[in-house]
Amino acid sequence: MPNRPNFLIGYGERLASDVVVPPAGGPKAHPYTFREARARLTPKIEATTREMMSQPREVCPNDQAVALLTLHPTYIAKTYYPNDLLRSFGLETVGSQAREVSPEQWKIKNPPAAAVTSELFVAGPRRQFVQFANQLSSINANSVVGNDLIKIEDFRFQPATEKLKPLRSRDNDPLLEVVLHAHPLEEDQFILEGFETYLKTLGLSLNNDKRRFFAEGLCFFPLRVPREAAEEVVKFSFLRLAREMPRLRQFRPVARATPGFTPFACRLPSEGPVDRDIRVAVFDGGVPETAKLDQWVNRRETKNIGAPVQEFLNHGTAVTSALLFGPLQDGVIAERPHAPIDHYRILDENTQHDDQQDLYSVLERIQDVLDSRPKYDFINLSLGPDLPIEDNDVHAWTAVLDQYFSDGMTLPTIAVGNSGERDWPSGNARIQAPSDCVNALAIGSCDRVGAGWKRAPYSSIGPGRSPGIIKPDGLAFGGSTKEPYWVLNAENPGAAMPITGTSFAAPTALRTAVGVRTHFGKLLSPLAIKALLVHGSEDGGHAKAEVGWGRIPNEIGPLVLSDQHSAHIVYQGDLRPASWIRMQIPIPAQTLEGMVKIAATFCFATPTDPQDPLNYTRSGLEVRFRPHSNKRQKPTQRHADTASFFQAKDVYVTESDLRADAHKWETTMHKEVSVRGSGLANPVFDVHYNARQAGRNARGADRIPYALVISITSKNTNDLYNKILQRYPTILEPLVPVVEIPIRT
Repeated sequence: MPNRPNFLIGYGERLASDVVVPPAGGPKAHPYTFREARARLTPKIEATTREMMSQPREVCPNDQAVALLTLHPTYIAKTYYPNDLLRSFGLETVGSQAREVSPEQWKIKNPPAAAVTSELFVAGPRRQFVQFANQLSSINANSVVGNDLIKIEDFRFQPATEKLKPLRSRDNDPLLEVVLHAHPLEEDQFILEGFETYLKTLGLSLNNDKRRFFAEGLCFFPLRVPREAAEEVVKFSFLRLAREMPRLRQFRPVARATPGFTPFACRLPSEGPVDRDIRVAVFDGGVPETAKLDQWVNRRETKNIGAPVQEFLNHGTAVTSALLFGPLQDGVIAERPHAPIDHYRILDENTQHDDQQDLYSVLERIQDVLDSRPKYDFINLSLGPDLPIEDNDVHAWTAVLDQYFSDGMTLPTIAVGNSGERDWPSGNARIQAPSDCVNALAIGSCDRVGAGWKRAPYSSIGPGRSPGIIKPDGLAFGGSTKEPYWVLNAENPGAAMPITGTSFAAPTALRTAVGVRTHFGKLLSPLAIKALLVHGSEDGGHAKAEVGWGRIPNEIGPLVLSDQHSAHIVYQGDLRPASWIRMQIPIPAQTLEGMVKIAATFCFATPTDPQDPLNYTRSGLEVRFRPHSNKRQKPTQRHADTASFFQAKDVYVTESDLRADAHKWETTMHKEVSVRGSGLANPVFDVHYNARQAGRNARGADRIPYALVISITSKNTNDLYNKILQRYPTILEPLVPVVEIPIRT
């Protein structure tokens, strides 16, 4: 068939094989000698110990306390973790945070004035800290403990004032969100019990509120305290931070009707969903029966939910309308929905009455569904705390949800929020939790469907936290004052209404993803679809802080079809820790003429460590690009020369703001390079999966799922697509659609 579409080429993972790659790097240049390190640290450790011993016993449960150990910036790689030193003195780390320091010495050429490093929360009995201080003089320079001592830049006791975030309201009895260093394990019960006991000494209690969320080494819970008592509460040694509980994002300014446009009657399709086997969930304000969406929507109530609220029903219906049909058009029959939606109502009258107090209840309802139901393929979340993310603190919503999505079996889209018109320098315009989840797609809004688009002014901006620094991941149409988003009107069934907000951009992006799944069925995993969405995005020349990887196509054609000069290849599988995999980049057998573009997008899912924001992701990829199999600088080289591809400079912050290897720990990597065709011969990516836990080497790490999309484009080569298939006839195969749906090219 001469006009046969050039669909995605699949099974690229068949081109992958194990390979042995020697480690890179040379001997370490130590900033301090052992004598220098001990001399400069002794007074710091002694002062910290004195401060620690002066604390009341009530703030030190089981007579244990927490200090802060700052690593020199050249020692923050997982292989330099000071395990031996901590173990020898009976201490352990319970978390970490980023800290910018100006070291006294570097021992490298052209060192920066300051750099970001890891500051460890070190816990243990107070007597062990005393022993540490007393035995410094007897540590052997050539011992493993001595080798760890030279890695330390600073040692200090954390002032209680650092733990208390500025209170935003003037309430006399603010509701705080308190975070403790504690696991839900028996051995950590002394921390929780000790905190309750300490509160009683202050005349306080947990107010019979047993809502709490555990995420790895952190415990989150609400606590209402008199304003003047807040500074006393944070003196508890295992308290990580306390901040005023954020409120739920407000719906009225988000889901506002846009003036100057005339509502019109909706023309909805008569057929049910195209594929009823795809599992899609929306967590929102509910959909009323009067909306008449029952042939596409399963309306579900969550546990302990109160009465519905019209404002929330309006928002839930609008979000669901966007996911089902995209933006409605006057006089045009809406497209048939790709899949049915389970809409879970998680907002009620209590949320409206006190959304600050109910914020944890809303998360609890989401958690209950995720715990009790089979895995969903796709999830949309267009709500969350009205709180910009911070570099050193992971919010409960992010910490909890990232755990659920860490297996890569679900593709979630999360709206980034509508704070883009707030103050930028202060950080108040940054994306809002939980859109900083590294295992989800954070979606912002663009202002129009067609050409000439830009970020909608209200759409929250990046950067995200590092890792996860490219946020938003992308944009989708969310409406603007000049070009609103038309959705179903819950209060006027059958009519459309104009609206704006990232709440509608997120389900619009997810609609594209569900469309790809409908088209190809289970041939593509949710993680592969995520990679496709990123890969097919266009940035329009805009800054990454505003658009992330770019605008996600609202049609699946650009994602799944290629012309005669290009080919898109998908790789799917899993990676073993500490191993190298060689992934061939397929090109025709004959030498390509002129310039060749190679675009590649890696995505993987990973467990996370919310107690260690700087080391948040437990998995990372080192990728080496070898463009020509016959080129070697030295005849003795085992493998071909490497060329730059994915690099630290691909992120949009300066090196002084970013740890040197941070790009290796990002869950999404995307880049396009141009190479002369003559410089390509059996090109490959060599991929190494690094595993860590809490910033140190991980033991017994699991495999992680990955997806890779590679595009080859050569304007001087006709029929490139078929020439690639001809070279790999029994390996690569075009993905055959299982369901024919309209594709616009």
